[in-house]
Amino acid sequence: MGVYPGDRHIRRSGEDYASQFLKLLPKGQAWDSKTEPSTTLWKVCRGLAEYWGFVDARAADLLEREADPRWTLELLPDWERAWGLPDPCFPEMTTIAERRKMLVLYMTWLGGQSRAYFIWLMEFIGYKINKIGEFAPFMAGISRCGDTREVDIIRDEDGTPILNPDGSIQRVPKGNFRWYIGPPEQRFAWTVSVGAANLMWFRAASGQSGVNHHLEIGIPDDLNCLLNRWKPSHTDLVLDFHELTYGSPMAGTP
Repeated sequence: MGVYPGDRHIRRSGEDYASQFLKLLPKGQAWDSKTEPSTTLWKVCRGLAEYWGFVDARAADLLEREADPRWTLELLPDWERAWGLPDPCFPEMTTIAERRKMLVLYMTWLGGQSRAYFIWLMEFIGYKINKIGEFAPFMAGISRCGDTREVDIIRDEDGTPILNPDGSIQRVPKGNFRWYIGPPEQRFAWTVSVGAANLMWFRAASGQSGVNHHLEIGIPDDLNCLLNRWKPSHTDLVLDFHELTYGSPMAGTP
C-alpha cells in the first residue's frame, strides 16, 4: 500500500488527549454536568492528559528532529559516539552547527582519491583549494622537452584572440608542467594550493618586538591533519601557500 505524499507526523497536545479521554467517560444524567470545564472532574482529566501531551511531544521530537543528523540536538553526542566523533583534527569545533556538519560529512562521504574529490571535500568543510598538483618524472623516449603546460588563449572583450606583433596568437600557460626533472619517487608527491589562511600582522599594541614577526601565516592544522589522514598511504603531501589571498591589511587584527 502506497504512502500518501502529504503524510506527516501529527503532534497531539494535552488538550487533544483530554478531549478524547472525556469522551470515554460514562454517559448519562449523572455525568453530563461533571464534564464542564469548571468541574473538578474535568480539571483532573485535563491535568492527567497533559502528561500524555508531553510524552507525545517528546516522541515527536525524536521522530522529527533527533532522528535526523542534520537537525539533532539532544542526541548529537550519541550520534557522534556512533560515528567516532569528535574528530581529533578539529579540537576547537564546539558549536552545534559545526558538529552537525562534520557528522553529516562522516555519514555521507563515499571516499575517493581523485583531485576533484579532495577539492570538494575541503570546500564542504570550508576551505578553498585553488588546485592540486601532481608530478611525473621525466622519462626518455616518453617525455618531451620544452613548456609542457596547457595554455589559455588571450582574448579581447568580443572573444577575438589577441595577436602578438609577429602575428601569432597570445597565449598564457596554466597548470603544472607535464614532466619534471627529478627522482622517480616524485610521482608519489602532490601539492595542495590553499586559497586562504589566517594572517597575523604585527601590531604595536599586541605584538612583542624581536619575538613576533611582521607577518605570520597561520597554517591550517585541521586541513593538514585531514588531508594527511585521507591521502593515499603511499604518497607525500605538501601544502602550497604561494597563491594565498591576503584580503584587507587589517586581516588578523583583534
